[in-house]
Amino acid sequence: MKIRSLRIIVPVVALAIALMLFALPLTTTQTAQAFNYSKLNKIQKRLISGAAEAELNPESEAKKTLLVSNYIPSKDDGCDGRFGDNIKVNQNCQNVTDPDLAGRGQANNETSIATDPNNPKHLVASYNDYRRGDGNCYAAYSQDGGENWTDTTVPMGFVRGSSFGYGAARQYWQAGGDTSVAWDSRGNAYLSCQVFNRGPGVTQDPDQSSAFLIFRSTSNSGASWNFPGRVVTGLTNSDGTALLDKQLMTVDNHASSPYRDRVYVSWTLFAPDGTAYIYEAYSSDYGETFSKPVLVSKDSPLCVNTFGVATPNGNCNENQFSQPFTGADGALYVVFANFNNGIGNIVGDPDSGGGANINAPTSAPSNDNRNQMLLVKSTDGGATFGDPVKVSDYYDLPDCAAYQAGKDAGRSCVPEKGSTSNSFFRATNYPVGAVNPKDPGQVVVTLGSYINAYSNEKTGCVPDGFSAVFGLDLYQGVKTLGACSNHILVSVSNNGGKSFTGTTTDPRKLTTATDGNRQRQADQWFQWADFSRNGFAVSYYDRQYGNDEVSGYSDFSLASSGNLKDFNVERATTSSMPPPSQFAGVFWGDYTGMATADNKAYPIWSDTRNAELFVCPGTAKPGVPPALCTAPASNAPLANEQEVYVTKMEVSSH
Repeated sequence: MKIRSLRIIVPVVALAIALMLFALPLTTTQTAQAFNYSKLNKIQKRLISGAAEAELNPESEAKKTLLVSNYIPSKDDGCDGRFGDNIKVNQNCQNVTDPDLAGRGQANNETSIATDPNNPKHLVASYNDYRRGDGNCYAAYSQDGGENWTDTTVPMGFVRGSSFGYGAARQYWQAGGDTSVAWDSRGNAYLSCQVFNRGPGVTQDPDQSSAFLIFRSTSNSGASWNFPGRVVTGLTNSDGTALLDKQLMTVDNHASSPYRDRVYVSWTLFAPDGTAYIYEAYSSDYGETFSKPVLVSKDSPLCVNTFGVATPNGNCNENQFSQPFTGADGALYVVFANFNNGIGNIVGDPDSGGGANINAPTSAPSNDNRNQMLLVKSTDGGATFGDPVKVSDYYDLPDCAAYQAGKDAGRSCVPEKGSTSNSFFRATNYPVGAVNPKDPGQVVVTLGSYINAYSNEKTGCVPDGFSAVFGLDLYQGVKTLGACSNHILVSVSNNGGKSFTGTTTDPRKLTTATDGNRQRQADQWFQWADFSRNGFAVSYYDRQYGNDEVSGYSDFSLASSGNLKDFNVERATTSSMPPPSQFAGVFWGDYTGMATADNKAYPIWSDTRNAELFVCPGTAKPGVPPALCTAPASNAPLANEQEVYVTKMEVSSH
């Protein structure tokens, strides 16, 4: 069977304290201006999260629209909650907007979901939500195993106290995103949210500072959330370039763990010297207070190329997409993407200059363009970490502008095959890890790779170095059906994270979460993974169905395995989703989520099958009420909504 669809307690600390660890001088001032997008260097602009880039970059393509003037009358009310047994999680109907506000009143993306370890019928989900006209963190909860969902508002806007270093009470925040949710072992749910002010161009307030907030729902399954409390922020750099970005959270909800119910958050600090280090902080009092930030991306011989920027905290200085996760023995793991390896970006360094042609490969001695996923482990509750271990090499998705008619310059995407260029939303490959609950020594990390067992030189997909301007991956065979296709790799450690199957194995030979010949020619991306009682489950966007691979449409799948080698793949979506058109088609979030309970998995994704609704131009006149319209988009039959859907599926034990 598949599915449908906050009491105010004590304050919780936000985690915008990472800047105090940074080696360059930082000062706290009366006007917080802790970030300026234009001051980032090229590698930082490449790595910054989609939510932050869409909000803070005044030139972001996501602020534009793909709509044309041919509006079509519609009888849709925007409230449909079901596609067969795919259930809508965000229960709000669409905010009907004017055409120039496409994507600013309806979108939902970057999904996360978690199940209560004490009651598998209790689920909480979170996502970026734009119903207020700007991105914010929202949540929904279910108390019947996902059959029905109820929206819950997180208290994002508030004024509290005067102890922020500004001399007066301060209101937070204009925007938020990059959500994640988790439960502790005693029935409390937690939600993590990145928040920031957008600065000039959107508001007269020059403030562009950022922070992380942790909300807690105490004993009511995510129905309401506490106000976040003491917010430590306002740390200012002289050139205004520091940004806290891409935080994810986990809670050690293992009853036998020596660090039971400890809350962990990891994130990237984009700093003024051009670095991007990973940090972690923890709370041992249910989110009441947090530790000082701890450096995660430590110095390592695995990191060779430092992009010519300072290395105040070691040579692993360009990282992103960290994820913390725990084992039943209390071990904390943080896995992240690293770009300092000697084979990857040392060729075609995006800060080394080059011509103006973004489609031109570099004249490098080698065209190999792989990077690496690294993992660190803490056995003392996040206070210290061991040395980085290589999980696997991987190949990132291709430079979008090089293959999709110049669209979404400076980002990677998932191009469809053939002559059309409909799929150009930003996308990248990232890692997701989990520990076997029956064996704390078995650690599994999933990751995407554009070069793998089914998309390599033998089938016409060949690495071709980096684009000269942006340093993004180039390949031969990107637009050829049956050549390149992104797949989800599975790298396994059976010694508590000391080494992985991918440590010394080429991505071309690693296990993939794949089943069947037809899927071997199709792209998969934006995965999440977890263990269930039966086995291991991985969910992801998937183009193996119908003509998705040539049309740019997408589906969602669940792959599961009892032995981490042979995967059974089932379709989660009941029909294919058109390419996203909101945010000018360039932003569909940066990730999706999935949770397990007993032998069930709950994959959750952002869905584009509902049409976007507008006020029909010219229909609001005296005596004539406004009417609803839809409209075509340049990359899809109709402009479409981004909404959150979930389904319930069996996890295979074979």
